Amino acid sequence: MTTPHSTPCPEPFLPPNPQAAAGSRIADFARWTARRQGADSIQDPADYQALHHWSVTDLEDFWAAVWEYFDIDATTPYERVLAQETMPGARWFPGATLNYAHHALRNLHPDAPAITALDETGAAHEITGRQLRAQVASVAATLRDLGVGPGDRVVGYLPNTPHAVIAFLATASLGAVWSVCGQDYAPKAASDRFAQLEPTVLITADGYLFNGTRHDRRAASRDLADTLPTLKATVLVNHLGLVWPQTRAAGLTVPWEDAATRSEHLTTTPVPFDHPLWIVFSSGTTGLPKGIVHGHGGVLLEHLKTLGLHSDLGVGDRLLWYTTTHWMMWNLVVSTLLTGATTCTYDGSPAPVAHPDVLWELAARHKVTVFGTSPQYLLAMAKLGIEPSAHDLSAVRAIGSTGSTLPASAYPWVRDHVGAGIQLASTSGGTDVVSGFAGSAPTTPVWAGELSAPNLGVALAAYDHTGRPVVDQVGELVITRPMPSMPLYFWNDPDGSRYRDAYFSAHPGVWRHGDWITLTSHGSVIVHGRSDATLNRNGVRLGSADIHDIVERLPEITEALVIGAEEPDGGYWMPLFVVLADRVGLDESLCEKIRDAIRTGASPRHVPDEILAVPAIPHTKTGKKLEVPVKRLLQGAPAEQVLNPSAVDNPDLIAYFAALGAERRQVRHPHTPEGVS
Repeated sequence: MTTPHSTPCPEPFLPPNPQAAAGSRIADFARWTARRQGADSIQDPADYQALHHWSVTDLEDFWAAVWEYFDIDATTPYERVLAQETMPGARWFPGATLNYAHHALRNLHPDAPAITALDETGAAHEITGRQLRAQVASVAATLRDLGVGPGDRVVGYLPNTPHAVIAFLATASLGAVWSVCGQDYAPKAASDRFAQLEPTVLITADGYLFNGTRHDRRAASRDLADTLPTLKATVLVNHLGLVWPQTRAAGLTVPWEDAATRSEHLTTTPVPFDHPLWIVFSSGTTGLPKGIVHGHGGVLLEHLKTLGLHSDLGVGDRLLWYTTTHWMMWNLVVSTLLTGATTCTYDGSPAPVAHPDVLWELAARHKVTVFGTSPQYLLAMAKLGIEPSAHDLSAVRAIGSTGSTLPASAYPWVRDHVGAGIQLASTSGGTDVVSGFAGSAPTTPVWAGELSAPNLGVALAAYDHTGRPVVDQVGELVITRPMPSMPLYFWNDPDGSRYRDAYFSAHPGVWRHGDWITLTSHGSVIVHGRSDATLNRNGVRLGSADIHDIVERLPEITEALVIGAEEPDGGYWMPLFVVLADRVGLDESLCEKIRDAIRTGASPRHVPDEILAVPAIPHTKTGKKLEVPVKRLLQGAPAEQVLNPSAVDNPDLIAYFAALGAERRQVRHPHTPEGVS
């Protein structure tokens, strides 16, 4: 990499705790690796940058070390670590056969909790390692009896409860392929995903809990089953205790109680390293969502590295990360079991009106060691005046945050209102690799508003417009060497053209992720937002996240969205949409306050052309702001080509922003035909 100028290293917001760093698993891994190969470059276990440099310059030795350190139990050994490095198409650990489910269950203490099931009422129950293994064995035997074998697809229409974890592990144990989505998806939206897979079995619940309401999904489950003609059976889960009606259903129906209470011996089917484990879906904002296929071995190694080394999880730890089943964080949360730690499932709203601090209360009561959430949640807690430290959070050593950029303002709030010694670990990655590209570790400093470092084994770079790597400059996030958890392929993409176009069309052989980042000279990573939503004012590229961070700190603003839209006459319109707090109106005084905050906190170039109050900001189902679709709606692209309503948290907003764009075009360009952008 080239460094255009020398930048002094700023003081970190939180340096590593020397005692915690020395006792961490990543430090133990560094010491173990140094002994294993006599590597002088990583003799200091606290030197994260040296460890990372080795991990990306010697990929084969690094991933072989991860394999050995975590004692991967392969039925047949691998021939070499990386048989082909070319992207796409890298071939990892050829010859090895193993099974993810075997590793997820092998380290669990039989009498200690493997899963702690929580919900927004504060209720909890635990499933021990022995109980989990027995239920997985029973469900696996049921699936086998229903005709499920290696390569067959089993799909779940389920909330985040132990049923989903058990069903997934049972599916994986057979070498079958799992896919799941939450029940807030309408039947058609779920069918858009599952029908592509031609599943053999559907596992569905009677409903879910959210913000004090019990949502009955029995009819939705029936409607979904009716759209899946390949089903041989539907397994019915009684989560809310509702009675399933005795009406027609697609194929055989099996009560969960029957499926999960058989006395069976668990056996797991060894499969090749790159055998499909699960299919996760893109947000599907246009057309059918694309199915992303990951393999047993790649997920196993990547998640052991991420959770075991970066998150420092092991036997005796507990992880509570708020997620839904259709977000990739659910997949990562399940993998907590790989480390021998306890995973917590949670059904409900993260901040129910009746009990907005329930997650903190549960974290205290159950001695959670790693608490995971989103930037929006932390900002909401601050605005609501919640004091997490009112609960005993002494067991919490790290708070993870992902889903979008964590603003610098959240860091002092966590220190002052959660706990001064807690590491705030902001991470960035994606469904595409079902893991992270950058984050932190017990041995890394924390700088407010920055991700501490690229993750181990991730050859992260920032490319300028010429494809040259840069430091201390904004560039495109790229990965220059393969990761084991990169997709095997996209579903229904036989020639791989959609896969290549998604990541490798800009820089052949190099993964382009679609984010603007800065790699700093002190080793951290700053995420500026999606590159396809980048603001480009008079040739100067601006990150939307930089503006959102500043505006959303203001007490009058609940949420913000800035868009840069090219106009037919060559002009450029950069409006800022704001959602106002209760009993707040958007007058000139507030607009000037917003402009001043942006001018001072960013630059005069960041000040928007216009500030408009809107009822809400549209998001994907996983909470990401829909910047590019809103931009296209404002430019006049037909709504049906821009957004699939089932992918939006509030579909009514599609028409709202389309109408807003039409109104503006009519005023400024009365003779421009609709649909011309």
